[in-house]
Amino acid sequence: MNILVIADAQRFEELQQKGLAKHEVQWKTSLEEVLSIKVFDLVIDLIFDDRPEHAAVYAKNPGVPVLAGMVKTSLAEVMNQYAFEQGFNIVGCNFLPGFIRMPVTEVTVLDDEQKSTLDQLMYQLNWEYAVVADHVGMVTPLVVCMIINEAYLTAAEGTASREDIDISMKLGTNYPFGPFEWCEMIGVKHVYEVLKAAQHATGDDRYEAAALLQTEYEAI
Repeated sequence: MNILVIADAQRFEELQQKGLAKHEVQWKTSLEEVLSIKVFDLVIDLIFDDRPEHAAVYAKNPGVPVLAGMVKTSLAEVMNQYAFEQGFNIVGCNFLPGFIRMPVTEVTVLDDEQKSTLDQLMYQLNWEYAVVADHVGMVTPLVVCMIINEAYLTAAEGTASREDIDISMKLGTNYPFGPFEWCEMIGVKHVYEVLKAAQHATGDDRYEAAALLQTEYEAI
């Protein structure tokens, strides 16, 4: 396949660990650098969460499927905000830093027709995937961000150091990373914004960001 990848350097490097060697890949850091996406068989937009306006371009090119990093919003929201008059061509994916290289990619689709397209794409990419419900945060990213948030609350109380919290979580739950290690991989910016997006979408205070997390976010 002829694939266009829109990504920052960090996420593009992580994507390469998924194995795209047998495909023709063109990497751009901005969609504005691309004259036309019609020449591509697939677009992998790892930064869609931070550039949702890319949807306006994809809506005008319904024949090109798009795997878009979409944890801070949902497919339904994107479809409602942009005019996909000729068909909806975006599949939501968990492309947060730290998750891209995972052996199973978490994805969301709107309908069964998209599932058929997704099956074909993932077969060609040789990627394993799991379909989850279309909502802000998906499943794994939101759970991990909530664990990180609880760790920030614990650290702020002075109950334990960040290092001790990481060690305790790994030993007690057999997690591959502690919450602060996860946060470093994902980035404070993304953790905070996923929680805020989930709180805004649901009105649920469970997703309210810890004060210490917000302070670190504002200091970026």
